[in-house]
Amino acid sequence: SDGSIRLHQMTSEYPLMQWNDSTKGQAITALQWALTRPAVFFALDASSNIYIWDLLENDLLPVAKQTIPSEKVVTMTLLGEPEKANGLLGIVLAKESGQIDIQYVKKKWALP
Repeated sequence: SDGSIRLHQMTSEYPLMQWNDSTKGQAITALQWALTRPAVFFALDASSNIYIWDLLENDLLPVAKQTIPSEKVVTMTLLGEPEKANGLLGIVLAKESGQIDIQYVKKKWALP
C-alpha cells in the first residue's frame, strides 16, 4: 500500500532486496514477472503508472515508467510465450470503464 516492493527467496522470511517508496507512495495494484525474460518485472500503481524493472540493467530503480493518462487502469497482466524465443511480450490493461487495452513491450525488455 505504500509503494514498497520486496523480493523474497522461498527459503527465507527476510527479503533479498527491498525498494522503498518505489512509486512515490502510490499503492501498487499489480505486479508480475515478465514471461519471457526472468530478470524483468512490471508494477502498476494506483495512479495508472506502469514501472518496468530490469534487474540486470539496474537493480536500484525502474528502467522505465509509462503513465496511462486517458483512464484509470485497475489491473494488468502479461501475455507472451516463454517457450518461444521471438521476444513477444504484451501488457493487458483493464480500465475502470471495463475496456481492455493490449500494448506490446519493447524487445529489449522481452527477449530471453
